[in-house]
Amino acid sequence: MATASPIETDNSTAIPSVDFEKVVGNVHEATTNESGVSRRTLAQIAPQPPSPPPTPDITPLDGGYGWVCVACCFFLNAQTWGINSSYGVFLANYLENDVFPGVSYLGFAFVGGLSISQAMLVSPIATITVGRFGTRTCLFIGVFLQLLALIGASFARQFWQLLVTQGLCFGYGMGFLFVGSIGIIPQWFTNRRSLANGIGAAGSGFGGLIYSLAAEAIIKRMSLAWAFRIIGIVSGSIALTCALLLRDRNKHIGTRQLGFDYHMFKRIEFWLVQGYGMFTMLGFVVLIFTLPNYANYIGLTPHQASVISAVLNLGQVFGRPPVGYFSDSFGRINMAGTMTFASGLFALLIWTFAKSYAVGNPRDATDCKQSC
Repeated sequence: MATASPIETDNSTAIPSVDFEKVVGNVHEATTNESGVSRRTLAQIAPQPPSPPPTPDITPLDGGYGWVCVACCFFLNAQTWGINSSYGVFLANYLENDVFPGVSYLGFAFVGGLSISQAMLVSPIATITVGRFGTRTCLFIGVFLQLLALIGASFARQFWQLLVTQGLCFGYGMGFLFVGSIGIIPQWFTNRRSLANGIGAAGSGFGGLIYSLAAEAIIKRMSLAWAFRIIGIVSGSIALTCALLLRDRNKHIGTRQLGFDYHMFKRIEFWLVQGYGMFTMLGFVVLIFTLPNYANYIGLTPHQASVISAVLNLGQVFGRPPVGYFSDSFGRINMAGTMTFASGLFALLIWTFAKSYAVGNPRDATDCKQSC
């Protein structure tokens, strides 16, 4: 540090110059001699400024442990949406055997729709749970609620008990499992993100295929109550294993978990996505829940109805991964629009005129029932 120059005042009196380096050095020497603490030690014990937040990791990824997460999401979707897709088998059994006397067709259909609605309505709470307590805690809550719902439904003797268990409680469990896992796959993939999401989403079809056939077989050989119990124990064990194996990258990429963001209401893209989801889910729920009962209506056996429901879910298993694969190149909006149009066209031209077990077979439903 340079020595200060004399300063002239009004009465022409000069202030002597001061050597600041010498003064600071003397103070440091005195402090060191008297207390035995050096300036370096003082710097070490002085409060340090907070470290900056970690920079989000935007390194491109395409797999690694992400494929394990894809497998876990595949089986989680099988235990949630897959079981929900098999509700058509339970619905056909309720209607055919008058399990809860006095309940209308609309009342039984309301149970399946209630579970899906609650899974969506509970999503803000599940999102907040992920942000505060972590993904694994959210998944554990979902496993517990879903197991409680299925075991509780096995003891239901009145219709309101079925609403609480298979409707509300199962929907909450499905919501926690779905919200806790839906955002994990995109964190592990960049170029093959749609393909990975398609494979994970195919689990719902796989679960619907397995549980539709299993539910019909267990109900026929044992009872409706044991169908709920066996499916609950098996699905709970698989879901718990997947919850333990899943890993998110929320801290690496700086993910923010917001339970509700009203700013999204100002964006037209948000309303377009919500409208698309609402109308497509409406068609999907009607088809997946009523197809087995429609099979019984045209004269098919319960076993044939369960097979039809299983084939519908099998189509999802083989259909969703290619949709995800071509979405990466053809475009996500283009694929969504094309597949939506094709689904609506097939439902109108095939399902509407289906009167036999094998569509296109000239035999009527009675002949098919006797020979199939």
